Amino acid sequence: MEPSVLELDLVDTEKRLRRFIKGYVENAGAEGIVLGLSGGVDSNTIAALASLAIGGDRVLGLMLPEKETYNLKDIADAKTVAEKFSLKTQICDITPALEGFYKTIPIFEPADKLCKGNIKARTRMIYLYYYANKLNRIVCGSSDKSETMMGYFTKWGDVAADISPIMDLYKTQVRQLAAHLGIPAELAAKTATPALWPNQLAETELGIKYETLDLILYGLERFMIPEDIAKQLNIESALVKKVKKRWLSSEHKRRMPLTAKLEYRTVGADFRLPRDNY
Repeated sequence: MEPSVLELDLVDTEKRLRRFIKGYVENAGAEGIVLGLSGGVDSNTIAALASLAIGGDRVLGLMLPEKETYNLKDIADAKTVAEKFSLKTQICDITPALEGFYKTIPIFEPADKLCKGNIKARTRMIYLYYYANKLNRIVCGSSDKSETMMGYFTKWGDVAADISPIMDLYKTQVRQLAAHLGIPAELAAKTATPALWPNQLAETELGIKYETLDLILYGLERFMIPEDIAKQLNIESALVKKVKKRWLSSEHKRRMPLTAKLEYRTVGADFRLPRDNY
C-alpha cells in the first residue's frame, strides 16, 4: 500500500465541499456560518472552505483562548487565515466561564487532565452555538476522519456541529487540501493539538504518526485484515491491531444515544426523516 492511495483530486474535492457547505446553509435558511478558529490545520481548512463557499463576510471565526493553554502563535496563525480569506473574527476569553465550572462542580479535581479538558471542549461549543443561535447561523465543525475514527475527540464537545465537511478526509488529505487552498505551507503542516492542556500533542497521545495511521485506517475501512495491512506497510501487526481496537471500541462516541425499542417506529433507528423540508 503506497501513500499515493490517499492522494486527492484536489480541484474536485474543493468543488464538492464548497457546494456541500453552500447548499446546507441555503437549505437551512441560515444567515451564515460560525466556526471555531484555533489556528490548526483542520479549522484553518474549514475557515477557507466556508469563506470560499458563501463569502467571508458570512463566516465568523471564534477564537476561544483560555489562560492555561494560551498560545500567541495560534492566535496569530488564526488571524493570518482570517485575513487571507476575508472572514470575520471574534476573540472570546473563556477563562472566567471555565473557572466558574471548576468552582461549582463539587467533585472537581484539577489534576484530572482528561475530565478538565473535556469541560474546555464542551465550553467552546457553548460559545459557538450561542453565536449561531443569536446570528441565525449554523455551526461548521472541523473534525477530520483520522481523529473521528480513532475516537480522538470529546463527545458533545469539539465534534459537535451542524455539519462537518472534512470528516471524510484523513488528516494527511486535509493537509493536501489546505495547501491547495492557499493556506501557508507552515500552517498546512502544523503539528496537531486539541490544546486542552499545556504541551498536548495529538500524535504523542495517539502513539503513531498520521502518515502511518491514515494508511492503516484506509486499509481497515476497506475490510483488510491487520496482517495484510502490516505486511504492505512493513510495520508490526500489533500496531495495526491496536489501531483497530481503538477504532472499534470508540464507536459509541460516533453514534446518537441508544434507546430501547418499544414502539412502532423509534427515533434515530427506523423513524428518520429527510434532513430538508419536503
